[in-house]
Amino acid sequence: MGKGLIDILLDNIFDADWKGRQGEKLIKRKLNWVKFFGRNGEVLRNVYVPKDDGRTSEIDVVFITQKGIFVIESKNYSGWIFGNEKDANWTVMLQNKTKNYFYNPVKQNRAHIKWLGSYLSEEVPLFSIIVFSERCELKKVTVISEDIPVIKRDRLYATIRSIWNKNEDKLTKDKVNEIYEKLRVLTNADEATKQVHIDAINSKKQNLTLPKAEDKLETEKKICPRCGAELVFRTAKRGDNAGNQFYGCSAFPKCRYIEKKATK
Repeated sequence: MGKGLIDILLDNIFDADWKGRQGEKLIKRKLNWVKFFGRNGEVLRNVYVPKDDGRTSEIDVVFITQKGIFVIESKNYSGWIFGNEKDANWTVMLQNKTKNYFYNPVKQNRAHIKWLGSYLSEEVPLFSIIVFSERCELKKVTVISEDIPVIKRDRLYATIRSIWNKNEDKLTKDKVNEIYEKLRVLTNADEATKQVHIDAINSKKQNLTLPKAEDKLETEKKICPRCGAELVFRTAKRGDNAGNQFYGCSAFPKCRYIEKKATK
């Protein structure tokens, strides 16, 4: 999980907003290669789709094709990524073992697709793809739904090709252009609209209920920093440490990582 010079610059010089935009630009560049190899379509970034309550749902990247619309959620993180499709939040663990939490991108993109479908008001196939940076490692990510790929950016071309080959054309070229024009106007959000969206995100973050620092060992799933397996709470039964409580790796005896239980 060591970082190179580029990673250090990105994490320490540029803010999260810049890194997010950079990730979206890199995805668009990948989609240009998809188009180059004959899978044609129109690409839009930062599409602010209106919701019923007057707020917006911002989609990072859409790729509008005759197969349907690829709805892409971009996460330009470095570090180890842990998450489950059913969890409210996922975790990114940095090299110094600092953990940061972010909203489950699978659920996030489901909401994007819901509001996009509502806005279009017609039957258009919508394909969800979650794309992480090559700088991260998907250490333990569990997604049961087979139609929601969670990948790193270097797998985007292969992933779209796979979905493309499994689906028949559903839209005419004229319909693709029509949808493109309908969504293109949503990329020109004014500053007021963007600020309302940012305020809504910040409010959601502030209301996010996470374990207190002193309670994390008892309330959150603990992950082994060596192998990525789950840590299990145990009590020593023998030897000088009999009766002492600790967390041991569930992959024992293959992995013998041990972490002492925090004392209050």
